[in-house]
Amino acid sequence: MALRIKSEEIARLISSEIDKYKREIIAEEVGQVLEAGDGIARVGGLTRAMSGEMLQFGDNVYGVALNLDRNEIGAIILGDFEKIQEGDSVKCTGNILQVPAGEELLGRIINPLGNPLDGKGSIKNSQFWPVEFAAPGVVDRQPVKEPLQTGIKAIDSMIPIGRGQRELVIGDRSIGKSAILTDTIINQKGKDEYCIYVAIGQKTSTIARLVQKLEEAGAMEYTIIVSATARTPASLQYLAPYAGCAIGEYFMHRGKHALVMYDDLSKHAVAYRQISLLLKRPPGREAYPGDIFYLHSRLLERAAKLSEEKGGGSLTAIPVIETKAGDISAYIPTNVVSITDGQIYLETDLFNAGVRPAINPGISVSRVGGNAQINAMKKVAGMLRLDLAQYRELETFAKFGTELDKETRKQLARGERTVEILKQGQYMPMDVEDQVLILYALIKGFLDDIEIKKLGKFEKEYLEFLHSVHSAIIEEIKNTKNISETLEEKIVAAIGQFKKSFVISGA
Repeated sequence: MALRIKSEEIARLISSEIDKYKREIIAEEVGQVLEAGDGIARVGGLTRAMSGEMLQFGDNVYGVALNLDRNEIGAIILGDFEKIQEGDSVKCTGNILQVPAGEELLGRIINPLGNPLDGKGSIKNSQFWPVEFAAPGVVDRQPVKEPLQTGIKAIDSMIPIGRGQRELVIGDRSIGKSAILTDTIINQKGKDEYCIYVAIGQKTSTIARLVQKLEEAGAMEYTIIVSATARTPASLQYLAPYAGCAIGEYFMHRGKHALVMYDDLSKHAVAYRQISLLLKRPPGREAYPGDIFYLHSRLLERAAKLSEEKGGGSLTAIPVIETKAGDISAYIPTNVVSITDGQIYLETDLFNAGVRPAINPGISVSRVGGNAQINAMKKVAGMLRLDLAQYRELETFAKFGTELDKETRKQLARGERTVEILKQGQYMPMDVEDQVLILYALIKGFLDDIEIKKLGKFEKEYLEFLHSVHSAIIEEIKNTKNISETLEEKIVAAIGQFKKSFVISGA
């Protein structure tokens, strides 16, 4: 039987298909690489590109547009820039650079693009946050009033840090700046704080040692490490702190608390200077580009304590600056000092004299002050800074060998004991309750008759005694965050009881 097809039916089917067809023209702007090398590319033909926009080069390599000149674009290349040749095509993506964010990153080491570096496999993550993001406005913030305990006696008592603050750590090379950051991370255990450590231009071995210490202390479970080592291209070293900040902001905008540390911004500025000179931007002071201040201010301004209407989350920033021969009046140090809410200055002379951490309380300052301390700490630390400053002056005077009166000798003895008590070993952060109790014994004169060389032993055994025999005192400080008159009587009695046993034991 022959198959018969009606011509009318064929015509109807063709007509319906023609009606369904929509003519669509897709216009795509494609540029061309004019010059490439040293991690940057000069691109022509992209008239609609925006500052900070992602550009797609061939072979799945991406870049970021930084210079928007009249006839060309200067871009930094993220990835293997050796694959890019003159004449290659370039497309705009319409997106700005984003990095993965969220709790899936905890315990991992990543590069500034969010790719894992720790050999633990890929990161399954669906959340992203832009590396460049507008800082919260004044209305969206609240004052810094919630303490962030570092576990370091000298800092928590005299230069306190609060959630949402920006506190600079500044000093010469190899005098304990990174040690302060490590101890602060370790001390956040169980305190509902996510830590992001950004390593810029450091040796791989230094980062490996840091990770090992954090793992031993059980701190990696709430820590993310963003690594841009010295062998990493300058483009990734430039992006590293912004990536770390973006991860922290993700937590902040979800009502959580994050602490981001930039170690260090001196190397970040050097990486940006390298990029800027390659992009032929005009050099200014010390060959840094004119917008070097904006580079760091737009990063650090993103730290904040959000208002309750915005979720009450916080992002605390602790940047690090390395000085040369103690010169804090250099270009980059003065820039960052003027942006932050205070600085912790580490001094080489103190470090060499055996004072660890080598914090100079004379020029260290927290512009938040007592607002970032519990009431119990305010009571014991109120005069500590002044006493220490007076001791430094008297110490200089006493070196002349003049005969000193009884009151001056007493002040000097108290100052020596203050310096000794504020010494602290690395990787040994202390709970704020323990800090309060040992500082109370110091300022009330209970340590004046203890030999300086025995103070370390006294402190250790005194705190062990309180934890085992008078744990109720510690619990009350932890719960009330204050020292009432009744509690003060109990503390005095406990110190007296311990001192008898300490002296009897032949200490």
